[in-house]
Amino acid sequence: MAKISFITGGASSGKTRWATAFFEACDNVLYMSIAGSMDKEISDRIKYNCESRGIEWDIQLAAENLTELIKYRKFSILDNLGAYVNRIVTQKCPDSDKMDETLRREIEKYAIDEITGLIEQVKEDNGNLLIISTELGFCPIPEKEEQRWFRAILGHVNQRIANISNEVYLSASGISFKIKG
Repeated sequence: MAKISFITGGASSGKTRWATAFFEACDNVLYMSIAGSMDKEISDRIKYNCESRGIEWDIQLAAENLTELIKYRKFSILDNLGAYVNRIVTQKCPDSDKMDETLRREIEKYAIDEITGLIEQVKEDNGNLLIISTELGFCPIPEKEEQRWFRAILGHVNQRIANISNEVYLSASGISFKIKG
């Protein structure tokens, strides 16, 4: 049976460390980093786990075409939904002064449709997907309007994805708590 897990928390709260430990003994894990680089601690942890267990992970940096990448995978990690949403915002609204409620809703719908499509592929393949995202709800309201728009978009996307996930975890100060499932 397919399983979708979602972990959220503040910046540097231990989400990625926890996510890699979640699948550390699994072989053929697909680690999709939206960023073009990977934290050295995480990279070293994955390398050590693979070498010590004789397993192999597929690491994709600056990952694109996520639904294609994930096909036929048993274990996958998407790191980071916030970076993915930021990529969509930048593509659909390169001039932040042009953001309005209509465009915000369009971007949210697009991001949610993309991730639900990814989830449907995981379900079709009977796989396991762990989605990492940043929780922005604990931070003060940003002064800059473009940051407020991003905060609202990611907040709504996080809510939707958490609602359709089997399990949801919250990471704070390096400790992860199961809050759903």
